[in-house]
Amino acid sequence: MGEVGKLKYLNQCPANMKSNALVPEICISDFDKSVKFYTERLGFKIEYKREEEGFAFLSLGKAQIMIDQIDKGRTWKTGDFEYPLGRGINFQIEVDKIQHLLDNLKKHNVKLFLEPEEKWYRKKETQVGNKQFLVQDPDGYLLRFFEDLGTKHS
Repeated sequence: MGEVGKLKYLNQCPANMKSNALVPEICISDFDKSVKFYTERLGFKIEYKREEEGFAFLSLGKAQIMIDQIDKGRTWKTGDFEYPLGRGINFQIEVDKIQHLLDNLKKHNVKLFLEPEEKWYRKKETQVGNKQFLVQDPDGYLLRFFEDLGTKHS
């Protein structure tokens, strides 16, 4: 990145924002469509973006994700891009309550991949509970939103 690019990046990056140790960057096919989905349907906030590259850094609570339009700017291509992208991975995102998300998705006629469920997972001698659902973004990435139900002993 040249000096102009660095300055542009620093000017768009909120001074108090700290990136998580792991922030996935996903390849997308349509920048505007993805930004609209993540912000208007799911409530993500745009921390900063570089529209000329089809790039945005998004956050929802403590969750962070980057989106990057294929063949606009730099694309890390390891194979053919075909729908659904992100096969073999889902992104688990914790929220305080899932109901607001569910209501907004229903309002916009967004189909769920997995209807809401209460699921308990074994963690050693304890069970950890999630109230969760899955939805696919416009490129087919699976997003698993959950609210914590606490723990119980097996």
